Amino acid sequence: MTAVGRLKPWPFVGRDCEVDVFLNSLKDRHTHGFVVYGPAGVGKSRLAEECLAQAVRDGFKGLRVTANATAGVVPLGAVAHLIPDGVDLSDPVRGFAVVADTLTRESRRCPWVVWVDDLHLLDASSAVLLKQLMDAGVIRLIATVRSGYEVGQAVGMLCHGDSVRRIDLAELRRRETEHLLQVALGGPVGRRTLRYLHEGSGGNVLYLHELVVGAASSEALVYDGEVWELAAASLHGPPSLLELVKARLAGTGPAASPVLELLALCAPLPLIDAEAFAALGVLAGLEQTGLVQTERDQRRATVAFTHPLFGEVVRESIPSERRLAIFREQAERTEAYSTRRREDPHRIAIWRLAATEMSEPAHLMQAANLAHYAHDFPQAVALLRILPADQQTLGSRLLLGSSLFETGNAKESENILVEASRLARTESDKLAVTFTRTMSLFWAGHTTKAMAVNEISRQEVTGADAQRMLRINEAAMLTVSGNPLQGLAAFQELGDAPSPAAHTSLWLYGAVMKPAALAVTGHTHEAVAAAEHAYALYSSLADRTLLLHPASLLVSLVLALAEAGRLDEAREAAQRAWGTLGQVRNPLSWIWLAYHQAHAERLAGHIKTARRWYAEAAAHSRTHHISRGLPLILSGLAACAAQLGDIKAAVAIKNEASIYPPTGYRSGEERIGEAWLHVALGELDKAQETLTQAAEAARVGGYVTSEVHLLAERARIGNPQSVVPRLTELTGVCDGAWPSVYLRLATALSSRNPDVLLGLSKEMGEHGADLLAAEAAATASHVLQQTGKSRRSTAANQVTRIYAARCEGAQTSLLPSIDPDTSPVLTAREREIAALAASGEASKEIAQRFHLSVRTVDNHLHHAYTKLGVTTRNELADALKVIEGRVDP
Repeated sequence: MTAVGRLKPWPFVGRDCEVDVFLNSLKDRHTHGFVVYGPAGVGKSRLAEECLAQAVRDGFKGLRVTANATAGVVPLGAVAHLIPDGVDLSDPVRGFAVVADTLTRESRRCPWVVWVDDLHLLDASSAVLLKQLMDAGVIRLIATVRSGYEVGQAVGMLCHGDSVRRIDLAELRRRETEHLLQVALGGPVGRRTLRYLHEGSGGNVLYLHELVVGAASSEALVYDGEVWELAAASLHGPPSLLELVKARLAGTGPAASPVLELLALCAPLPLIDAEAFAALGVLAGLEQTGLVQTERDQRRATVAFTHPLFGEVVRESIPSERRLAIFREQAERTEAYSTRRREDPHRIAIWRLAATEMSEPAHLMQAANLAHYAHDFPQAVALLRILPADQQTLGSRLLLGSSLFETGNAKESENILVEASRLARTESDKLAVTFTRTMSLFWAGHTTKAMAVNEISRQEVTGADAQRMLRINEAAMLTVSGNPLQGLAAFQELGDAPSPAAHTSLWLYGAVMKPAALAVTGHTHEAVAAAEHAYALYSSLADRTLLLHPASLLVSLVLALAEAGRLDEAREAAQRAWGTLGQVRNPLSWIWLAYHQAHAERLAGHIKTARRWYAEAAAHSRTHHISRGLPLILSGLAACAAQLGDIKAAVAIKNEASIYPPTGYRSGEERIGEAWLHVALGELDKAQETLTQAAEAARVGGYVTSEVHLLAERARIGNPQSVVPRLTELTGVCDGAWPSVYLRLATALSSRNPDVLLGLSKEMGEHGADLLAAEAAATASHVLQQTGKSRRSTAANQVTRIYAARCEGAQTSLLPSIDPDTSPVLTAREREIAALAASGEASKEIAQRFHLSVRTVDNHLHHAYTKLGVTTRNELADALKVIEGRVDP
C-alpha cells in the first residue's frame, strides 16, 4: 500500500499559534497587515491560505494576488483584477484615489482581506496601491516573503510599521513533523523513518512532502497495516529539494510539458487555456500529484502551481526563443476572447513586453507614469526606452528625463530634456520642461547652466503666473547657491497656496525651499510655521508627483526646527520623514534628510550618530552623481571624524571634499571639517583663523544661522571675547535659541565665571545640546579647581561626565577625553549611608540601623561628600542620581 493517494490535500498542522496571532491581529483595528517570512517550502503559503480561509469564515471577502517576475514587468500587473472597470490611471494620483473610493464603498458591505503570495516579487506600483488601501482601512493584508530576498523599495513599506504584524516561520520540530506525517498518511510512522524524513527535510514542509511523494512513488514507503516504514535500502542521504522537484516534474511526461511551460510563464492561467494545452486526464493527474491546483471564484476558474518553486524550476528549463513564442501566443489568444476580464489588458501588456514586442504607446505611458509615481524609476526608464523614436512625445521625453535624473544619470537626462524643450509649445509645457531640466542640472552641480535655462524660459513666456513660477524656481536655486536673501525676497510671491493656473509641482518646490531660505537667514520661527503649513497643504493637492516626494516637505521642517534650537522636535520630524520615505530611494530627499539630521545630531553633540548620517548623505550623493552639497556634507563628516580622534579618516575626507567646487549653500560651514582637523592636530591658531574666515564668508553670503554657529565654534576653540560683539549684533537679527545661548556661552568663557558656566550647562542640556553642556561644565570644573574649590570642582566634573557620556566619545579643546575609571567610587557602606541620608534619615537613625556610632556615620558621609563634591544633603541626593545615571543632572 503506497501513500500517494492519501497525501492530498497535504494537511495543515503545527501552525496553530501562528493562526491565533493572525486572528488576534484581525480583531485589532490598528493592525492592517500580517506578513509571514521564511525560507522556500517552510509552509508560508499554506499558513497564509489558512489565515485567509479563517478570515472568510469570519465574514471578510478574500482576494488573492500572485506576485511573480513576469507580472512585475508592467506596473499594477499583479493587482489588475482589483482595479474597477473604467478607472483612468494615466494620472496615478487621481486614479488611485478613485480606486480607493470605489473599493471603500464595496468594503462597507463586506470588508476585504487580500493575500499576496511572494510579496518580495511585487511590482512597486502594486505595492503603493496596496499601501494606500491599507492605510485607508479598505483592506487587511496577508503576505508571504521568502527569506534572503531583498524586498523592493516600495514593497518595504508594506512589510514594516506599527500597523504590520510580522511572523518568522520556522521549520517544523520533530514532534510537529510526526503529527503532520501521521495525519497525511493516516497512520503512525516508524521511529527510523520519522528520523530520516525529519532530518532529511530539516523540517521544511515542501521538502518533507517531496521526500514522501518520491518514496511513495518508488514504493520505498510502505504500510504494513500498523506503521509506515521506508525500506532500509532507501535510507541513504536524501536528495536535495531541487533534485526532488526536478525529478517529479520530469516524471510528468511529454504530454504535460506544454501546459507546465505555459503555467510557469503566464500563471495564474484561465482553465480554458490550460485545457487547450493538456487533456483533462493530464490536468487531473497534475492536480492529483499536488503539482497544480484549480481555484474557482464564482464563474472564474484558474490554474496555478501549488508552490512557486515548481514554476521557477520549469522556467529555468525553457529556452529563450520558446519563452518569447509562449508570451506572444498567450497575448494573441487572450486578445481573441470575445469577453475579457478587467485584468486582461494589463496581462496582455505584460506578455507583449516580455516577448519584446511593441505594446500600445498609451499603455506604455500609463505604465511608466505608474512606475514613476511609485518611485520605481528604473522600471519607468525601461518602459519608456521601448517606445520607438517616432512614438516619443513631449510627455514621454519629460518623464524619461525625470526618471533618468532620479536614477543618477544627469547627463543623459539633459540630452533627453533638450529634445523635450524643442517640442514644448504652450507655456505649461515650457514650465514643465524648465522645471525638470533645471532640477537635473542644478542638483548635479551645473548652477550657471541651470540659471541660464530658467532665464531663457522667462524670456519666452508672458503669462503672469508662468513668470511668477520661474521666479520661484530661481529663488530656490539662489537659496542653495549663495544668495538666500535674494531667494527669500522672491519667495514672497509664493502665496499660501498655488493658484489654479500655477504649475503645482513648481509651486510645491518653492514651498519646500522657502522654509529653508527663512531658516538660514535667521527667521527660524517663521521657517517652522512655513514648513508645517506646506506639509499640511501637500495632502490636499492633486498634482504632486513630478520629482517631489512628501518627505521633501519634512526635510525643511527638520532644518527649521534644528536652527530654532528645538533638537528633539527636529529628530522626531526626521523620523516621520524616514517613515514617509520607507524604502523608497528618492535621492534628493535621502541626501538632504540625512544631511539635516546629521547637522541636528552634531549640534546635539551626538558625534558618532552624526557621522553615520553624514556618511549616508555622502554615499547617496556619490551613487546618484548629485555633487551639490557634497563639500558641505563631507565637511561635517570630517569634523565628526576629527572630534572622535580619527585623524586619518578626517584627512582623507577633507582631501575628497577639496575635489568639488564650493556650492555656496551655508557658506563657511564647508570649512568646519578643516577647522576641527586643525584642532585635532593641535593647531589651534590655524583653527581659529579658519573659523574666522568661514564666519565672514557666511556673513557676506547672508547665511545668518551659519555665521552664528561658526562664531560659537570659534569661541569654543579659543579667544571667545573676540566673537562677543558680532554675536551681540546677531541676537537682534536671528531668532531661535542659539544666538542668545552662544552669546552667553562666549561671555562666560571669556569671564571664566563658573556659576554662569554651570547655569549655561544646565540650560544647554535642556535644549539637547549635550556637547556644549559638557564643555561648559568641564570649563567650570577647571576654573573651580584652579581657585582651590576642589569640592565644587568635583561636583561640576560629575555634571561633565553625565553629559559627556551622551557625546559618543567626542574630544574637543574644552572637553578632553574622559577616563571613566577615574570617576569617584563610593564604597558599599558609603553608598548605603549616603542614600539613606539623601532620603532624609538623620545620622542617629542611620547609626541605629547599622549598629554604628553617629561619628562613624558622619565620617562615611564626609567621605561621600568629598568624593562627590557636595556640601548638603539636597546636593547629595542629586549627585547620587547623576552618578547612577538615573536622571539628567
